[in-house]
Amino acid sequence: PQPLAGQGFQEPPSPTRQRITATMGKPIAKFETTMGTFEAELFLDEMPVTVSNFIDLANGGFYNGIHFHRVIKDFMLQFGCPNAKDPKSRAAGTGGPPGNSTYTNLKTQATVKRDAGGNIPDEFALKASNKPGTLSMANTGAPNTGGSQFFINTVHNDFLDWFSPGDSKHPVFGQVVSGMDVCKKIEATRTDPNDAPVTPVKMVSVTVSV
Repeated sequence: PQPLAGQGFQEPPSPTRQRITATMGKPIAKFETTMGTFEAELFLDEMPVTVSNFIDLANGGFYNGIHFHRVIKDFMLQFGCPNAKDPKSRAAGTGGPPGNSTYTNLKTQATVKRDAGGNIPDEFALKASNKPGTLSMANTGAPNTGGSQFFINTVHNDFLDWFSPGDSKHPVFGQVVSGMDVCKKIEATRTDPNDAPVTPVKMVSVTVSV
């Protein structure tokens, strides 16, 4: 299947932002969905630009209420487009964070600026393959087009690795550590011709703990 677009054609109950530093080890993100809850370890030390972007969005409530807009059995679950708050939106898969917004790199404390489209710099740092249960950045295929959208691999999609010989470059930044059965249940849901779940699957909340 055509992988994993980011913006362009891409595809905490409280908004209080925690101060998180690199000394916290690997943060755990908790994903509460209408089909159950799963948790993922985030590779902050190895992927600070990408993970800090994710934590900034999660702790600001950005992901709450968004639906999975692209689910393909034996491939992946894609999520994170703000337009997918409406599960039937034709613009689902095209959105991202606010343009020219900023966040803090939690490892270096440097300020990172998203571009006018809300995209962050590519971070090809950790040679982690797109194995089952990994979280990986979505993009358009062009450089520096990742934003808020990511996908959860449900099989080993090594052709998506940024260090593979193919054109797809999708860096891994986390790993599901509990609730993979929930991910598999979402994967098995019936989908329409656009790969969107027929019965919408909503992200109730994403929270990050240390």
